[in-house]
Amino acid sequence: MRNISIGYSSCPNDTFIFYALVHGKIDTEDFVFKETLLDVETLNRMALSSELDITKVSYHAFGFLRKDYCLLRSGSAIGRGCGPLIVSKDKNTVKSLQGKKIAIPGKLTTANLLLQLFASDSGIQFSSHVEMNFHRIMDSVSRGDVDAGLIIHEGRFTYHLHGLKQVVDLGEWWESVTGLPLPLGGVLAKRDLGKDAIKKVDSLIRKSIEYSLSHRDEPKLYIKQHSQELEDQVIDQHINFYVNDYSLDIGEEGLSAVKDLFRKAAMKGMLKEPVDDLLCIT
Repeated sequence: MRNISIGYSSCPNDTFIFYALVHGKIDTEDFVFKETLLDVETLNRMALSSELDITKVSYHAFGFLRKDYCLLRSGSAIGRGCGPLIVSKDKNTVKSLQGKKIAIPGKLTTANLLLQLFASDSGIQFSSHVEMNFHRIMDSVSRGDVDAGLIIHEGRFTYHLHGLKQVVDLGEWWESVTGLPLPLGGVLAKRDLGKDAIKKVDSLIRKSIEYSLSHRDEPKLYIKQHSQELEDQVIDQHINFYVNDYSLDIGEEGLSAVKDLFRKAAMKGMLKEPVDDLLCIT
């Protein structure tokens, strides 16, 4: 038996994706998966230290990890109409964000990279960026600790319950600029696992997704044990937004979106020049 360490977030889309893999619902052959559930920014930083064999990360973080990790075809969070939002207590204009304090869910999140790209294109400069766990951001904006918040995950569906209003939909902005779906996060494998092992893990993750899609109610208890939001409607919305055909296989369009994100970031000096060998399995 071969032990494989695997990390993913506590968000509904990830627990939905990996449920069958870590609960013996599919045959993992000679692999034993040891799971670690943490917020995505912690996973990003763990990957920088090469602590996990397989891990979900933000695509922004992947830009700094390409030497040691490669991208699996399965498990990605890519889509349309699912981007991070900038919210505030008042429905401000983009120009009103100038000089304001904004809360972000981590420097290595794709949300933060999108914020940087958007701010650069819009000529906006924030007075400061305050890092905090994503589930604290909405309350921080509501209390007035910060002027605006960059929200991700379930926050997209619940920010109005905190009395907040949308200022900018960064996913909508990305799609208008590129015409491509938005690449948020992907599953990486350590290159030194070897091609055969990586190929097998990629196939198992796809099978795990297919199992959950065919048994939608079965993972719900596991999802609720870890989710910040417990309402079935919010959980279902989250899964429907972030688990899709790109999750089963990134495909050419999904890969083009990742490369375009890297290319735009490199042009702004936010990432090193992108490389071509992103995928573990071509």
